[in-house]
Amino acid sequence: MKKGVLEMIRSFYIAAKDLKAEFRTKQMLNSMFIYSLLVLVVFSISFGDFLGDSSKVEKLAPGVLWIAFTFAGMLGLSRTFVMETENGCLEALMLCPVDRGAIYTGKILSNLAIVFLMEAVTLPFFIILFNYNLGKGTLLLLLLILFLGTFGFIAVGTLLSALTLGTRTRELLLPVILLPVLLPVLIPAVEATAGVLAGNSIGNLLPEIRLLAVYDLVFFVISHLVFEYVVSD
Repeated sequence: MKKGVLEMIRSFYIAAKDLKAEFRTKQMLNSMFIYSLLVLVVFSISFGDFLGDSSKVEKLAPGVLWIAFTFAGMLGLSRTFVMETENGCLEALMLCPVDRGAIYTGKILSNLAIVFLMEAVTLPFFIILFNYNLGKGTLLLLLLILFLGTFGFIAVGTLLSALTLGTRTRELLLPVILLPVLLPVLIPAVEATAGVLAGNSIGNLLPEIRLLAVYDLVFFVISHLVFEYVVSD
């Protein structure tokens, strides 16, 4: 119990270090926000003729939202360990008297904070551009779906970012190997988002929510266990 608490505290320290460095420049956060907003604007213009037809919007909008979040999030994931690599601090980070899993958890926390912030800023633009009027209950359910989908995305993406760290084309390689692994989380996330935007209750969305929760748990545990061997290689 004590070991787990200490590991979590160390993870928070690592996350705080990364967030402090990111908020000092806001380089990746600004890039992610601009990219996601650009995707929404381009698709809203392309689907301009359909925005008056709610049935067509309900089919198109969820996919657009997750395209924006996924590819914008990849911009941040590709640079998860770049700061340590550029400054020659990766070996020092590995030599810290902490479990390697604490480093993985800290990186997840910092990535989640950045991606959630990007999503929080992007979501109102999505609601406006696609003419949605969400009630409080619907909005809370949508936030739950976004949290579950984003957590699974970040859990896998952080591990694969470490796996591609030693390659010269990691920015190109990461999406190639990440997208197939993300299909089990993106499909139920898009379907659940479509259900929420269509006004379905949480009871109708329980299969997708359970699938997202199981994916998050399984891949987080597996990634936490194998992270030590990934960074060692």
